Amino acid sequence: EVQLVESGGGLVQPGGSLTLSCAASGFTFANYAMSWARQAPGSGLEWVSGISPGGSPYTAYADSVKGRFTVSRDNAKNTLFLQMNNLKTEDTAVYYCAKGTWNGVNDRGQGTQVTVSS
Repeated sequence: EVQLVESGGGLVQPGGSLTLSCAASGFTFANYAMSWARQAPGSGLEWVSGISPGGSPYTAYADSVKGRFTVSRDNAKNTLFLQMNNLKTEDTAVYYCAKGTWNGVNDRGQGTQVTVSS
């Protein structure tokens, strides 16, 4: 059974930083692309970032987070990360990690709340 458990969310001021983690189990993590998505209040799911499998992965970002967010993975620890810098109020959302390249219906975790507010 695929299990994805996000952590690291919280309340941060604009301009601050957070690092999200996603612990994966139930599948061979290193063999799969992984994604981050988010859902802001009153909005649908939005793809944020993706990372390819393997030891030298390719990464991709939504325009809204490019240059501020960095996705990475530790295949030895079956863990996905999202480093978020220079956070903005519009980054407030529940953040989900998802197995595979994002298609909107991926297996995903329960999410972690990120609130950016002064």
